[in-house]
This record gives sequence, structure tokens and C-alpha cells, in this order.
Amino acid sequence: MNKKEINEIKRRFKKDNCNFDKMVGCYVDANKEMVLTFKETFLNLEDEEFHKYLEIANKSLSGTVGNNLLELPFDPSEEIEGSGHDLLMRLRESRLQDEKLLIEYYNRIIESYDFVGNFLILLYHDTYDIPVKTTDDLMLDESEEVYDYIICAICPVQLSKPGLGYREDENRIGARIRDWVVGPVDTAFTFPCFTERSTDLHACLAYTKNTKEPHVEFWENCIGCGTKKTSTQKKNAFNNMLDQALGEETEETIEKKLDIQQNLSDFITVETERLGEDEPIILEPQDVANILTDSGLSDMKVEKIQANFENYFETALPLADELLDEKALKNNELRLEKNVLKERVVDLTQQLKEATGVTAEGKTPDIVVKVSEDKAASVTTAIVDGKKCVCVPIEPDETFMLNGEEI
Repeated sequence: MNKKEINEIKRRFKKDNCNFDKMVGCYVDANKEMVLTFKETFLNLEDEEFHKYLEIANKSLSGTVGNNLLELPFDPSEEIEGSGHDLLMRLRESRLQDEKLLIEYYNRIIESYDFVGNFLILLYHDTYDIPVKTTDDLMLDESEEVYDYIICAICPVQLSKPGLGYREDENRIGARIRDWVVGPVDTAFTFPCFTERSTDLHACLAYTKNTKEPHVEFWENCIGCGTKKTSTQKKNAFNNMLDQALGEETEETIEKKLDIQQNLSDFITVETERLGEDEPIILEPQDVANILTDSGLSDMKVEKIQANFENYFETALPLADELLDEKALKNNELRLEKNVLKERVVDLTQQLKEATGVTAEGKTPDIVVKVSEDKAASVTTAIVDGKKCVCVPIEPDETFMLNGEEI
């Protein structure tokens, strides 16, 4: 699913457009015991609850595609009875009405989800009559297909912070009563995918709040799909490769990494011009080697990083912009600006010294003036710009010496 397709579904998550027919949930304590289960007809919820639950559904489809949102495929050979895919198909077909099936799935989530503390499981069901789109992206009322899907969201539940508050029943300020509060979505998925504006039963769209350490165990053991690395994981892995090869962090290694990021950015610019704006730029191992060489790394370091790159991205090469560090690029811009300013300061300092008659060694040049004896008496002193100066009258054909040179 791309951003455009995701946004088309999210536009339904508004008060006037929402069409969730059912929402069910399960509250789990820190001992992984089900405290309660519940069912709700979504459109009958009170306004405050309606908007809060709608906010959770919306968050489950939010974030950056390729980082917070990952399209995870199912292995067709694993789409068998009793598999994660089979359970999802049955949940979807039951429209979340089968209580026994729901309990089975809650238990599957509880067993698979690695989390310390209380959490809330929510499942939503919706059907979307996909409107026909014209070639110029105009929506028509006609529908050729119905997208029937479920959303599963898991939210941590934590005690509110202790504090003081107004106790109305006692008319005094006292300790605030702490209660259990549902937090932001930690992990979620939408099944099936809405790919090319059509139902794709062989993939789901997973959401993760933590892009550094997503719940891979949940994807594999509960959903039963394949896994992918987030853009954050890919970027961090590449930076670790550079750190291992470059060694201890010094001013020189920091500048090397900035050079690498700048050369990577230049590579993306060139490839974008060659391939076009909409074409993804896949970073090949040889591209990495070329970028590192252009950045001044030794052949040994280039080979080491290239080997680690090939090993880590063995199953799927990254997109070039996934390894681009925007913060490093900004730091590099500041570094270049600083270097330009340094050069400018040196240049201006030299110009100032020349203008004030100061040599590179910081000495005032000796001025030797040849004056005939009969004119010696005419040499005078005067105050010029607040400084006492010697004034020597000379004829047009007379010369004087500056630093040993006659001018």
C-alpha cells in the first residue's frame, strides 16, 4: 500500500464518513490474564468514546511508509488451516461476531506479544464500497468491489501519574485518585492490504510506534506473515558499519561520515535525474563502494563496509534515501559554511594587514626615503588620523624604498 491508498482508507475515519459496524476488545493484565472482553456497535458509542476509539484506528494507519508502516507478505505455502492467515480470514468473514473465534485470537495475541505490563487489544471491522476512479482521479458513485477489512490495535494501559487534585466530594485539595489509562497505539495491523485500490489477501499492513525495535515476534508468531526492516533499522545498521570500519570517533571520522552522507545525497540526485522522480533508487553494493571511495576511504575499509552491507541486506537491498541521514546533511552544510567563513576571515585579515602596512610576520614595513641634503630641512611631522607621521616632500622623479624594494 502506498500513501495515497492509505489516505483513501483513513478518510473514512471521520465522524461523518465512519462506517465501522463492529468493534471488539480485550483488556489484559501484567500476568497475561484476560480481565475483560467487550463488544460495541461502533456507531452507537457516546461521542467522547467514539472519537477516542476512532483516534486509535486512525493512528494504526499513520506514520511514514517503510518505517512506521510496513506491508508484510504472507507465504502462500503457509496460508493453511490453523495458520495466522487462516484465523484472520475467518475473523474477517465472521465480521467479528464469533465469540469463540475472538477468544482464540485474543489468546494468540497474548502468547505472541512480548510486552511487560497491562495492554488493550482492539479489533475493528469495516466494509468499503470502492468507488470507481476516472483517469483524472475523479471519484464516481459506482462501485465495482467491496474492500472488507479488519484493524487490530494494541495499546499499553498504564496507571496515571500521582498528583494533587480537587476532591469535590470532600471540598478540599488532596491526592488525586490514580486510574488505568489507555496509551497511544504501540503496534497494529490492517488485513488485508488495500493494494492498487483492491483487496490483497496475501499481505497485511503493519504499524509500529517503535521503529528501532518493532515487535517482530508479533508479526511472525501471531499474524503469521513475513518481516521487514524499518528505515530506521536500516539507517542505524549502515551507521554501525561505518563506525566499525572507521574506528574511534574523532573529528576526522566525523568529517568522513559527513562526506559519505553528502556523496550519498549527490548519488540520489543524479539517479533521480536519470530514472525520474517516481522511480525507486535501490542502493547496490557497488554503489556503496563508489560512494565510500569518493569519500576518501581506503580500499581496505571500503571492502569491509561493502562486505557487511551485502551480508546485512542479503534478502532485500535498501532504497538509497532510507540510508540518508538528514541531520548529518544539515551538519555538513554548517561545516561547509564554517569553512567558507574561515577562508573569508583569513582573506580579509590579509587584506587588512596589507591596507595597514603590516607584514605577514606582524611587523610594520621599513620605509626608506632618499632625500637630498638640501631638502632635509623640509622634512616635518604631522598628525594624520590621530597618529604622528613623518612628512617628506619628494619630486616626481624621486623614489623611496618599501621593504628593500624601490617604488
